[in-house]
Amino acid sequence: MNNAAHVTAIDRTPLHLLFEAFRKDERPFLLESGLNMAGMGRYSFFGSEPFCAVTRRGGCCTIEEQGRVRTVRRPALGVLRALLDRWRLGGEKTSVPFLGGAVGFLAYDFGFSLERFTRRHAPVTATPQLSFAFYDTIYIKDHATGRLTVFSTGFPETSGALRRRRAQERLAHALTKLERCGLPVAPGIEMSCRPAATGGLCGPLRSNFTPALYKSAVRRAKAFIAQGDIYQVNLAQRFHAAARFDPWRLYRRLSQRFPVSFGAYLGGPDYAILSVSPERFLKFDGRRVVTRPMKGTRPRTARRDANRRLFRELRRDRKEKAELLMIVDLERNDLGRVCDYASVRVEELRAIERYANVYQATAQISGRLHPSKDRIDVLAACFPGGSVTGCPKIRAMEVIEELEPEARGIYTGALGYLSFHNTMEFSVLIRTLLWQRDRVSFHVGGGIVTDSRPAFEYDETLVKARALIEALRG
Repeated sequence: MNNAAHVTAIDRTPLHLLFEAFRKDERPFLLESGLNMAGMGRYSFFGSEPFCAVTRRGGCCTIEEQGRVRTVRRPALGVLRALLDRWRLGGEKTSVPFLGGAVGFLAYDFGFSLERFTRRHAPVTATPQLSFAFYDTIYIKDHATGRLTVFSTGFPETSGALRRRRAQERLAHALTKLERCGLPVAPGIEMSCRPAATGGLCGPLRSNFTPALYKSAVRRAKAFIAQGDIYQVNLAQRFHAAARFDPWRLYRRLSQRFPVSFGAYLGGPDYAILSVSPERFLKFDGRRVVTRPMKGTRPRTARRDANRRLFRELRRDRKEKAELLMIVDLERNDLGRVCDYASVRVEELRAIERYANVYQATAQISGRLHPSKDRIDVLAACFPGGSVTGCPKIRAMEVIEELEPEARGIYTGALGYLSFHNTMEFSVLIRTLLWQRDRVSFHVGGGIVTDSRPAFEYDETLVKARALIEALRG
């Protein structure tokens, strides 16, 4: 890549120990693949100290760049596109999907700005509706080869000589930080992967639904379906508690209990997002778009006979099959808005994936991006994901507003990166904890269809909550 600088070495240091040197920096991030499933877990990325950040709250975007802060009243995705157009990596293609760029998230609430909605709930203000920071230096862990690569683009400088000098300076700074950790670790030295004490809950976990009210909401959702308003809707409850946690240590405990292909730790100014999402929202390699929705869950236990029964039950369940099929059709239509329509295809209609605590049913749909569109258009067309809204999407979002007692905030939004060389990848923000100083919260939900049973749907949310609750309670 022109004017960039990088260094690569074999390094067997556990990823969490590498990140220790950066987690207290400004806006640290870790995109971690703790499980290589369906080719989705080869690389992990981390970084800190971005040179630019864009945040949307309300109807305004705030841009922080080189010590200056300015506010603009323009569509947030347009602002993001303009900044990405300013900094582009040239040169030959690379197999590494991310070599620096924008890392951040779109909250579920951001989806209401993409369509015309009358909202019942005030948007969550504790976190932005959109937040991305731009990182010029990236640490890349290749789990297939064991290689650690530090890559510096030299941005925000754009002229050749200045950019080359900044890239070299930033690379030297990065290596110094690693050396201060005592890295690299010599082969043969054992280092503990056990996380240190995280803190704990300071009160009971409370939900914004009682069991009876959640089941009543399921029945109301089924009434909407019977009336023909919707075919399916995702219904979620939010748990929250007073807590004193080191958010990084809590993430470590969570990621050990629930290894996935899309683990993420994202540190904000006064919050942290701790995610162990198994679901890919979007991937774009410069030409091809892929989405991988999930619908259908069963618990996984310590008993093999019970696991075999639960696996077969999920594989054969007609309700679960219908639920995923509807979302596949919705995602085909979403991709058809930005892809050559003839190129949109279902690559995998239904596969059952095994995770530490659950079985998940998954599909995969892809398409070739239309020449008149870009990756920002893909985000706008597909966000939020159909698997976490329902079908049809717009009406399902209106029903969610009516059935759920408060705005979702980040839950069922998307977290990931948009690179400087025209790639992107996002996961869906499920199995995610939000840490805010002295509070912690998370949502769990499930899809409701015509033959859903209220008690079963409520129990399914508790299955999804299990790993999160165990991590919080230690």
